[in-house]
Formats: sequence, C-alpha cells, structure tokens
Amino acid sequence: MLPVADPVTLIAALVALFGVAAVVWLMLAVGLRESPWACASVAGANAALAGSFLLHEALGLAPRMNDGWSDFLSLAAFGLVRVTVPLVGERPAPWRSTALLIVAVGLGTARFTGGPGTLPHTLVLFGAMSALALLSAFDAWRLMRARGLNARAALVLASPLVVVGLLLLSRPVEASLAPGRTGDIDVASAFNIAWLWASLVLALLINGWIAFLLLMKLVLEIRRLTERDPLTDALNRRALSEAVDLEHSRQMRGHGYALVLLDMDRFKQLNDTLGHAAGDAALRSLVTLLKPCLREVDRFARLGGEEFCVLLPHTGIAGAALVAERMRTLLAEHPFAWEGQGWPLTASFGIAESMTGDATAADVLRRADQALYRAKAQGRNVVQAVELELARRPER
Repeated sequence: MLPVADPVTLIAALVALFGVAAVVWLMLAVGLRESPWACASVAGANAALAGSFLLHEALGLAPRMNDGWSDFLSLAAFGLVRVTVPLVGERPAPWRSTALLIVAVGLGTARFTGGPGTLPHTLVLFGAMSALALLSAFDAWRLMRARGLNARAALVLASPLVVVGLLLLSRPVEASLAPGRTGDIDVASAFNIAWLWASLVLALLINGWIAFLLLMKLVLEIRRLTERDPLTDALNRRALSEAVDLEHSRQMRGHGYALVLLDMDRFKQLNDTLGHAAGDAALRSLVTLLKPCLREVDRFARLGGEEFCVLLPHTGIAGAALVAERMRTLLAEHPFAWEGQGWPLTASFGIAESMTGDATAADVLRRADQALYRAKAQGRNVVQAVELELARRPER
C-alpha cells in the first residue's frame, strides 16, 4: 500500500476523481434538459484534467514526450471551466478568445520555455491557468449580481474559483522564490504534497459548486415562473399582491407608496380586427415600452387581460402622476404595428396614493380603480386621480 504522502498516490487519486466526475457530468448532460451544454463543458473539463494527470510521467504510463499533451489538456480543462459559467447563465460563451489563448500558451510552452520543470514553463503554464480560473470567478460574480445578490454575497459564492486561481498561481510564485527546489509535481516535497492535497479538496469543491450553480438556476427559474405572467414576463397578480402588502406594512413607519392602474384602450377592437396573436404581441409591446419608465424598486404587474398595475414605493400622488403621464405619452408616441398594419396603442391611467387611514392595501387599489374608471369615462388616453388626493405630497 502506497503512503498517503506519496505524490504519485495523490495524482492517481486526482485521476480517479476527475474521471468519475466526468462520467457523472456527461450523464447529466445527456439526461437533463437544464443547461446540457454547461454539463457537457464540465464533463470535458474533468476528463481533460484526468487525461492531463494520466499522461504525466509521475504515473509511469507515458514518456516525457507526452508532457506537451499534458500541458495542453490542463489548459483545455480550465478553458472549459472559463466557458461553463456563461453557459450556466445562458449567456454567450467566450469560445473563440479562450481557444486562441489555449493554442497560444500551449505552443509557447512547448517551443519557447525550455520544457517542463523550468521556471519559464511553470510561469507561463500555471499563470495562464490561473488567469482562466480568475476570469471564471469574475464571470461567476457577475452572474450572481445579475441574479439579484449583493456584491459581498456574490463574492463569497464566487470564492471557490478565486481560491483555485490562487492555488494555481502558487506554483509559479514558489518556483520564482525558490528556483529548482520543488521541480515537477511528482517530486516528493512538502510543497507538492500540500498542493496536491489542496487540489483534491478543491476538485470536489468546484464540482459541487458548479452543481450548486445549476441547482440555484433551477430554483430561480421555478420562482420566476411562479411570480411572472407567462405572456408578458411582468409580475403576476399574486406577486404584486405580496409586494403591495409588504409596502403597506411599511406605511406604519412613514413610508408611503402609490399605485398606478392602467388599462389598454380599445383592446377588444384590436383583437377583433387584427386577431388574438396581435393582441398578445401588443401586450408584450406595452410592457417592453413602459419598463424603462420605472425605477429598480418599482414593481410592474399584469392583473389580467389588458389591465396592469405599477407599485411605486416612497412616492406621492404628484410623483405617480408624473410617471403615469410619462407612460401615457410614450405609448401614444409609439404606434403598434402588426403585419404591416399600424394601430394606435394607448392606455388610460388611474392613480392613488396610500393614506394613513387605509386599513389594507385594497383601499388604495380601490381608489386607483375608481380613478381608472373616471379616465375611461373621460374619453380614454388620460391620467386621472380621485379628487381627495390631488393636493398630496409632490415627492418622487
């Protein structure tokens, strides 16, 4: 039985770990509909790392001439990690730039660095792999931020890749500070033993971390489906109700809010004239046009049919009127077109502000609905509020 402090034993353990992980990820890529390309990319990264260690002379299975292939597989593995994170987030992956870097570094280490074990070879090879890992960490941080996490939480979740990047960087740093002391990874030194043990732990951690990313994406997608209207991707009635109730509870601490109800004008006529597909497209167009009018804290929801509601936290009646008028004008200035036929896309707006006497948010919604009814009665394409609220707070 080989001792646990033998670098060859640790390398063999890494080969087995990466090989098993590659098979598992490949099965997930074939069997799951969620992010199959990301799963395939992780499978490729694990397979490449297994092949890289297997080709290394420390296992006695390949001559020194195969070190060039071992280097290339190592670079390819971290290149695949580099493209995995964007694939998880369903963003364009940097395939071309990553491939160019791998080819350039692979050729450079093979021809111009003096061969494995030399300081230039270690600096270029491990420096490139560290850069790929750190770029992956940055991509992961951006992905977390796009999913709504704050900067600190996103950094914590991206930290495993940062640690991997620093672990890779430790080899050229050690080689620079103590040239010739450690040599290749199969040399039985304290640094190599610690480095290989850390690689084992991080291999498990990174595979688990990517699995966590995919699970989190799935959970967020399920949450989005429960909160979003499937046609327009605006919030649904349930999600808006929860947001309004939360905002109403804050009113007791002096934080008011306003509601804007809007109803598309002559929507039934549009459906009857252009067809229901045109009506669906008009609803999506309305949401796309109006979202830029809102702040990040505002909530835009579809209540049903052609009726929508906007929640404006920390906003008075005057501020709500400005937002509603901006929306009304924007809609009127952008006619809807369907198969070459234009259609004036307008809406009527009713606004209401929360008041200290409101027992529930339903009271505010009822006043906004009354204002919307008045807007419809006055000829449509107007903004209305109940008279009681016209002189309320002007802030926004």
